[in-house]
Amino acid sequence: MPMRLLIVCINYAPEIISTGVYATGLAEFMADEGCEVDVVTALPYYPAWKVFDGWGPLWTSRTCERGIRIVHCPIYVPQNPTGLRRILHYISFALSAAPSLLWKGLTRRHDVVVMIVPSLIAAPAAWASARLGGGKAWLHIQDYEVEAAFATGLLKEDSRAGRLAKAFERWILHRFDKVSSISDPMLAKLGEKGLPKERIYEMRNWANLEKVRPMEGVSPLKEELGITTPYVALYSGNIANKQGLEVLPAMARHLSHRDDLTIAICGDGPMRKALEEMSADLPMIRFFPLQPLERLSDLLGMADVHLLPQIAGAADLVLPSKLTNMLASGRPTIATTLADTALGREVEGAGLLVPPGDAAALAQALEGLLDDPETRLRLGARARERALERWQIGSILGRVKTEFKAISDPARRHGRMSRRSRTKT
Repeated sequence: MPMRLLIVCINYAPEIISTGVYATGLAEFMADEGCEVDVVTALPYYPAWKVFDGWGPLWTSRTCERGIRIVHCPIYVPQNPTGLRRILHYISFALSAAPSLLWKGLTRRHDVVVMIVPSLIAAPAAWASARLGGGKAWLHIQDYEVEAAFATGLLKEDSRAGRLAKAFERWILHRFDKVSSISDPMLAKLGEKGLPKERIYEMRNWANLEKVRPMEGVSPLKEELGITTPYVALYSGNIANKQGLEVLPAMARHLSHRDDLTIAICGDGPMRKALEEMSADLPMIRFFPLQPLERLSDLLGMADVHLLPQIAGAADLVLPSKLTNMLASGRPTIATTLADTALGREVEGAGLLVPPGDAAALAQALEGLLDDPETRLRLGARARERALERWQIGSILGRVKTEFKAISDPARRHGRMSRRSRTKT
């Protein structure tokens, strides 16, 4: 009998960046491996923080070509997702997803229910779905939401809301049968929060190395977007406060003497308008919309150098999901982080590191790489090698499937098969 898997995630296809890409990849890989996969997610809204045209406002069910059954739930999407509004956003998903999760627990009886964080607030309903169906509950942490909220100032740690958030996180972590995350420092935090080693698992993000390949020659997208400068420094992804993107206009001012460089910012998010205003007097900086997934390799190959800003204090709480494909593109990355962080360890040797928020150092590092093609090629080649060594989708998710089987109960699947056989006879 095939293993039954339920994935609960706030972000999923047709969203094309960030954690939604990995939730979709997990579901599709497991379906291709013969699992029966259900997904409960939100109406698509990210990164524009606006429900996509043609979706909503109520629950929407669909079955994709791989046989994955998907329920998209209503969600409150604030135009300016700060503080309380972001919390209400997560609460709305938890409330709208709960009926579907409980019903699926009673009727589908999944072997494993995987709750992907964000959003932690929906985790109790995912846990209840697993328990109702007699399956195992797995929590996968892409972001430490509570600590990231403290680091970005969305919550104050010593406030009543901050204390409640920490208590809720601690309670949830100890309810799940398995808890995974995406990097060594993030796994170490689980141990610090009291989880035993046998309940902790590393589930890295991955790169689809078939879709993202090093670009030989000039990317066709460069001409299509009207970029005429010899060099392109690219930031692509969510434009939000936790990225520390305000360093980019400050960096550009240090490079105003270079007329051979375009700083391309490709994406959307709640900070885009503010970032455009900061960059209004900087013709070097140009903004572009997100590109479709089938153009991902062309987009990343357009860059001579990738830019990966990160605020101080968040580099061990969030390992940016965009990094995997940046490495796979065979281009060097400049990250604003320290060497002893999760992000620093992934980038070092395949790019350069500068202190968070240091625009002058970022400008100096970028200019140095642009003027040193040999170093740029060497670091880019190492980036591709690192993607091949550490981020192959098949090897990562193949191990995950083995772990799903290990924690689930084969007797349950055999029992379902036996009951089905008796029903047919």
